[in-house]
Amino acid sequence: MAEVAWFENALGAFTPPRAAAPAHSASDTTLFRRHRTIFISDTHLGTHGCKADPLADFLAHNDCTTLFLVGDIVDGWQMKRRWRWTPAQSQVVAEILRKVDGGTRVIFVPGNHDEFARDYAGRLFAGVEVINETIHETADGKRLWVLHGDRFDGVITNAKWLAHLGDQAYAMMLRWNNVLFAVRKRLGLPYWSLSSWLKHKVKNAVEYISRFEEVVAHEAKLRGVDGVVCGHIHHAEIRTIGDVLYMNDGDWVESCTALVEDAYGNMEILRWADPSQRHRTGRRKEIPAGFTGAPQAAAVPA
Repeated sequence: MAEVAWFENALGAFTPPRAAAPAHSASDTTLFRRHRTIFISDTHLGTHGCKADPLADFLAHNDCTTLFLVGDIVDGWQMKRRWRWTPAQSQVVAEILRKVDGGTRVIFVPGNHDEFARDYAGRLFAGVEVINETIHETADGKRLWVLHGDRFDGVITNAKWLAHLGDQAYAMMLRWNNVLFAVRKRLGLPYWSLSSWLKHKVKNAVEYISRFEEVVAHEAKLRGVDGVVCGHIHHAEIRTIGDVLYMNDGDWVESCTALVEDAYGNMEILRWADPSQRHRTGRRKEIPAGFTGAPQAAAVPA
Protein backbone atom coordinates (compact mmCIF):
# COMPACT_ATOMS: atom_id res chain seq x y z
CA MET A 1 0.00 0.00 0.00
CA ALA A 2 1.20 3.51 -0.80
CA GLU A 3 0.33 4.77 2.68
CA VAL A 4 2.32 2.05 4.40
CA ALA A 5 5.32 2.63 2.13
CA TRP A 6 5.23 6.36 2.91
CA PHE A 7 4.91 5.73 6.64
CA GLU A 8 7.90 3.41 6.70
CA ASN A 9 10.02 5.65 4.48
CA ALA A 10 9.15 8.91 6.25
CA LEU A 11 9.60 7.72 9.82
CA GLY A 12 12.03 4.90 9.25
CA ALA A 13 14.31 5.68 6.35
CA PHE A 14 14.05 9.49 6.28
CA THR A 15 16.72 11.03 8.46
CA PRO A 16 17.34 14.78 8.32
CA PRO A 17 21.00 15.72 7.66
CA ARG A 18 22.73 16.03 11.01
CA ALA A 19 25.17 18.65 9.84
CA ALA A 20 22.58 20.96 8.33
CA ALA A 21 20.88 23.53 10.53
CA PRO A 22 17.08 23.45 10.57
CA ALA A 23 15.20 26.06 8.58
CA HIS A 24 14.45 27.85 11.85
CA SER A 25 17.69 27.47 13.76
CA ALA A 26 18.45 28.17 17.40
CA SER A 27 20.10 31.43 16.37
CA ASP A 28 16.80 32.75 15.00
CA THR A 29 15.54 35.87 16.76
CA THR A 30 11.96 34.74 17.27
CA LEU A 31 10.25 33.79 20.50
CA PHE A 32 11.22 30.43 21.97
CA ARG A 33 9.05 28.57 24.47
CA ARG A 34 9.29 25.41 26.55
CA HIS A 35 6.28 23.32 27.53
CA ARG A 36 5.74 20.13 29.44
CA THR A 37 3.48 18.70 26.72
CA ILE A 38 2.38 19.73 23.23
CA PHE A 39 -0.63 18.28 21.41
CA ILE A 40 -1.11 18.83 17.66
CA SER A 41 -3.38 17.10 15.16
CA ASP A 42 -4.98 17.36 11.73
CA THR A 43 -1.88 18.61 9.95
CA HIS A 44 -2.92 16.72 6.78
CA LEU A 45 0.57 16.43 5.35
CA GLY A 46 0.41 15.62 1.65
CA THR A 47 -2.40 18.05 0.84
CA HIS A 48 -2.70 21.57 -0.58
CA GLY A 49 -4.42 22.68 2.62
CA CYS A 50 -1.56 21.82 4.99
CA LYS A 51 -0.03 24.94 6.53
CA ALA A 52 3.43 23.37 6.66
CA ASP A 53 5.45 26.60 6.92
CA PRO A 54 3.87 27.82 10.19
CA LEU A 55 3.79 24.24 11.52
CA ALA A 56 7.52 23.74 10.93
CA ASP A 57 8.13 27.15 12.49
CA PHE A 58 6.02 26.25 15.52
CA LEU A 59 7.86 22.96 16.05
CA ALA A 60 11.23 24.69 15.72
CA HIS A 61 10.39 27.31 18.37
CA ASN A 62 8.44 25.25 20.90
CA ASP A 63 10.15 22.49 22.89
CA CYS A 64 8.50 19.96 25.17
CA THR A 65 9.07 16.80 27.17
CA THR A 66 6.26 14.97 25.33
CA LEU A 67 4.79 15.65 21.90
CA PHE A 68 1.45 14.08 20.99
CA LEU A 69 0.53 13.79 17.30
CA VAL A 70 -3.22 13.32 17.69
CA GLY A 71 -4.20 11.92 14.31
CA ASP A 72 -4.62 12.95 10.66
CA ILE A 73 -0.95 13.86 10.56
CA VAL A 74 -0.59 12.34 7.08
CA ASP A 75 -3.58 12.43 4.73
CA GLY A 76 -3.81 8.90 3.35
CA TRP A 77 -7.12 9.72 1.64
CA GLN A 78 -5.50 12.40 -0.51
CA MET A 79 -2.56 10.10 -1.19
CA LYS A 80 -4.92 7.95 -3.27
CA ARG A 81 -6.22 10.93 -5.26
CA ARG A 82 -4.10 14.08 -5.49
CA TRP A 83 -0.92 13.80 -3.46
CA ARG A 84 1.13 16.95 -2.88
CA TRP A 85 4.42 17.08 -0.99
CA THR A 86 6.51 20.22 -0.47
CA PRO A 87 9.92 21.02 1.07
CA ALA A 88 8.08 22.66 3.96
CA GLN A 89 6.26 19.39 4.69
CA SER A 90 9.59 17.56 4.68
CA GLN A 91 10.78 20.17 7.17
CA VAL A 92 7.85 19.31 9.45
CA VAL A 93 8.96 15.66 9.50
CA ALA A 94 12.54 16.79 10.09
CA GLU A 95 11.52 18.94 13.07
CA ILE A 96 9.60 16.03 14.62
CA LEU A 97 12.57 13.70 14.25
CA ARG A 98 14.92 16.34 15.66
CA LYS A 99 12.76 16.42 18.76
CA VAL A 100 13.09 12.64 19.02
CA ASP A 101 16.87 13.01 18.73
CA GLY A 102 16.78 15.68 21.43
CA GLY A 103 15.06 13.38 23.93
CA THR A 104 11.42 14.38 23.43
CA ARG A 105 8.96 11.53 23.72
CA VAL A 106 6.84 11.60 20.54
CA ILE A 107 3.54 9.67 20.54
CA PHE A 108 1.53 9.24 17.34
CA VAL A 109 -2.20 8.55 17.82
CA PRO A 110 -3.53 7.81 14.30
CA GLY A 111 -6.77 9.28 13.00
CA ASN A 112 -9.15 8.33 10.20
CA HIS A 113 -7.07 9.95 7.44
CA ASP A 114 -3.97 8.03 8.54
CA GLU A 115 -5.84 4.98 9.81
CA PHE A 116 -3.34 2.74 8.00
CA ALA A 117 -0.95 3.46 10.89
CA ARG A 118 -3.35 1.86 13.39
CA ASP A 119 -2.03 -1.52 12.29
CA TYR A 120 1.33 -0.44 13.70
CA ALA A 121 0.01 0.29 17.22
CA GLY A 122 2.52 -0.76 19.86
CA ARG A 123 5.50 -0.32 17.56
CA LEU A 124 8.29 2.23 17.39
CA PHE A 125 9.32 3.98 14.14
CA ALA A 126 12.42 6.19 14.23
CA GLY A 127 11.70 6.79 17.90
CA VAL A 128 8.03 7.68 17.33
CA GLU A 129 5.60 5.56 19.37
CA VAL A 130 2.37 4.51 17.64
CA ILE A 131 -0.56 4.18 20.06
CA ASN A 132 -4.25 4.12 19.09
CA GLU A 133 -5.28 5.88 22.32
CA THR A 134 -3.68 6.53 25.67
CA ILE A 135 -3.99 8.26 29.05
CA HIS A 136 -1.83 11.32 29.74
CA GLU A 137 -1.30 12.47 33.33
CA THR A 138 -0.79 16.20 33.71
CA ALA A 139 1.66 17.80 36.12
CA ASP A 140 -1.16 18.44 38.60
CA GLY A 141 -2.40 14.84 38.45
CA LYS A 142 -5.31 15.06 35.99
CA ARG A 143 -5.86 11.98 33.82
CA LEU A 144 -6.58 12.90 30.22
CA TRP A 145 -7.84 10.45 27.61
CA VAL A 146 -6.01 11.13 24.32
CA LEU A 147 -7.53 9.95 21.03
CA HIS A 148 -8.25 11.37 17.58
CA GLY A 149 -12.05 11.29 17.97
CA ASP A 150 -13.28 10.01 14.60
CA ARG A 151 -15.03 7.07 16.27
CA PHE A 152 -17.65 9.54 17.50
CA ASP A 153 -18.37 10.88 14.05
CA GLY A 154 -21.44 8.99 12.81
CA VAL A 155 -20.68 9.87 9.20
CA ILE A 156 -17.20 8.36 9.46
CA THR A 157 -18.28 5.18 11.22
CA ASN A 158 -21.57 4.52 9.41
CA ALA A 159 -21.17 5.98 5.91
CA LYS A 160 -17.51 6.24 4.96
CA TRP A 161 -18.34 6.91 1.29
CA LEU A 162 -20.19 10.07 2.35
CA ALA A 163 -17.26 11.14 4.48
CA HIS A 164 -14.93 10.84 1.49
CA LEU A 165 -17.32 12.93 -0.61
CA GLY A 166 -17.41 15.61 2.08
CA ASP A 167 -13.62 15.47 2.31
CA GLN A 168 -13.32 16.40 -1.37
CA ALA A 169 -15.62 19.40 -0.91
CA TYR A 170 -13.65 20.44 2.17
CA ALA A 171 -10.37 20.17 0.24
CA MET A 172 -11.79 22.51 -2.43
CA MET A 173 -12.79 25.02 0.25
CA LEU A 174 -9.26 24.89 1.69
CA ARG A 175 -7.84 25.73 -1.73
CA TRP A 176 -9.95 28.91 -1.68
CA ASN A 177 -8.52 29.50 1.78
CA ASN A 178 -5.02 29.42 0.30
CA VAL A 179 -5.97 31.86 -2.48
CA LEU A 180 -7.50 34.25 0.03
CA PHE A 181 -4.46 33.98 2.30
CA ALA A 182 -2.09 34.77 -0.57
CA VAL A 183 -4.10 37.91 -1.41
CA ARG A 184 -4.31 39.05 2.23
CA LYS A 185 -0.59 38.38 2.72
CA ARG A 186 0.25 40.55 -0.30
CA LEU A 187 -1.90 43.31 1.15
CA GLY A 188 -0.15 43.02 4.52
CA LEU A 189 -3.21 41.58 6.25
CA PRO A 190 -3.07 38.74 8.83
CA TYR A 191 -4.17 35.18 8.14
CA TRP A 192 -7.94 34.63 8.17
CA SER A 193 -9.71 31.33 7.50
CA LEU A 194 -12.72 31.39 5.20
CA SER A 195 -13.56 27.75 5.95
CA SER A 196 -13.41 28.33 9.70
CA TRP A 197 -15.66 31.41 9.39
CA LEU A 198 -18.20 29.43 7.37
CA LYS A 199 -18.24 26.63 9.95
CA HIS A 200 -19.12 29.15 12.65
CA LYS A 201 -21.89 30.69 10.52
CA VAL A 202 -23.60 27.54 9.27
CA LYS A 203 -26.12 26.41 11.89
CA ASN A 204 -25.73 22.69 11.17
CA ALA A 205 -21.95 22.92 11.51
CA VAL A 206 -22.21 24.71 14.85
CA GLU A 207 -24.69 22.12 16.13
CA TYR A 208 -22.47 19.27 14.93
CA ILE A 209 -19.42 20.65 16.76
CA SER A 210 -21.38 21.11 19.98
CA ARG A 211 -22.89 17.62 19.76
CA PHE A 212 -19.49 16.06 19.03
CA GLU A 213 -17.94 17.72 22.08
CA GLU A 214 -20.78 16.58 24.35
CA VAL A 215 -20.62 12.96 23.13
CA VAL A 216 -16.83 12.78 23.58
CA ALA A 217 -17.05 14.32 27.06
CA HIS A 218 -19.79 11.86 28.05
CA GLU A 219 -17.67 8.89 26.99
CA ALA A 220 -14.70 10.31 28.90
CA LYS A 221 -16.84 10.52 32.03
CA LEU A 222 -17.86 6.87 31.62
CA ARG A 223 -14.18 5.96 31.46
CA GLY A 224 -13.54 7.69 34.77
CA VAL A 225 -10.97 10.21 33.51
CA ASP A 226 -10.73 13.90 34.34
CA GLY A 227 -10.61 15.11 30.77
CA VAL A 228 -10.14 14.33 27.11
CA VAL A 229 -7.85 15.60 24.36
CA CYS A 230 -8.86 15.02 20.74
CA GLY A 231 -8.79 16.50 17.26
CA HIS A 232 -10.78 15.51 14.18
CA ILE A 233 -13.32 18.37 13.93
CA HIS A 234 -10.74 21.16 13.32
CA HIS A 235 -12.12 23.30 16.13
CA ALA A 236 -9.75 24.25 18.96
CA GLU A 237 -11.52 24.39 22.30
CA ILE A 238 -11.04 24.14 26.05
CA ARG A 239 -14.24 23.93 28.06
CA THR A 240 -15.76 22.04 30.94
CA ILE A 241 -18.71 19.82 30.05
CA GLY A 242 -20.32 18.50 33.20
CA ASP A 243 -17.42 17.18 35.28
CA VAL A 244 -15.14 16.62 32.29
CA LEU A 245 -12.51 18.94 30.86
CA TYR A 246 -12.95 18.76 27.07
CA MET A 247 -9.98 19.90 24.96
CA ASN A 248 -9.46 19.92 21.21
CA ASP A 249 -6.09 20.95 19.80
CA GLY A 250 -7.51 22.28 16.52
CA ASP A 251 -5.72 21.83 13.21
CA TRP A 252 -3.03 23.02 10.78
CA VAL A 253 -5.16 23.56 7.70
CA GLU A 254 -7.40 26.31 9.05
CA SER A 255 -6.57 27.70 12.48
CA CYS A 256 -2.89 26.70 12.99
CA THR A 257 -3.44 25.81 16.64
CA ALA A 258 -1.83 23.61 19.26
CA LEU A 259 -2.74 22.63 22.81
CA VAL A 260 0.07 23.00 25.33
CA GLU A 261 0.58 22.09 28.99
CA ASP A 262 2.95 24.03 31.24
CA ALA A 263 5.02 22.81 34.18
CA TYR A 264 2.07 23.16 36.56
CA GLY A 265 -0.53 21.34 34.46
CA ASN A 266 -2.19 24.47 33.08
CA MET A 267 -3.57 23.97 29.56
CA GLU A 268 -3.63 26.62 26.83
CA ILE A 269 -4.44 26.83 23.13
CA LEU A 270 -1.83 28.60 21.01
CA ARG A 271 -2.54 30.02 17.58
CA TRP A 272 0.68 30.25 15.56
CA ALA A 273 0.86 33.10 13.05
CA ASP A 274 2.43 32.73 9.62
CA PRO A 275 6.26 32.98 9.96
CA SER A 276 6.43 36.00 7.65
CA GLN A 277 4.03 37.93 9.89
CA ARG A 278 5.45 37.01 13.29
CA HIS A 279 6.68 39.67 15.66
CA ARG A 280 10.46 39.72 16.15
CA THR A 281 11.73 40.11 19.69
CA GLY A 282 15.24 41.26 18.74
CA ARG A 283 16.90 38.19 20.27
CA ARG A 284 16.03 34.61 20.96
CA LYS A 285 14.09 34.45 24.19
CA GLU A 286 13.57 31.23 26.11
CA ILE A 287 10.42 31.03 28.23
CA PRO A 288 10.14 28.24 30.83
CA ALA A 289 7.10 25.96 30.91
CA GLY A 290 5.84 27.61 34.08
CA PHE A 291 5.70 31.06 32.53
CA THR A 292 2.33 32.69 33.22
CA GLY A 293 2.76 36.11 31.65
CA ALA A 294 0.86 37.40 28.64
CA PRO A 295 1.66 35.53 25.41
CA GLN A 296 3.56 37.34 22.67
CA ALA A 297 2.26 38.05 19.20
CA ALA A 298 3.76 34.83 17.87
CA ALA A 299 1.74 32.72 20.29
CA VAL A 300 -1.78 34.04 20.73
CA PRO A 301 -4.46 32.06 22.57
CA ALA A 302 -7.17 30.91 20.15
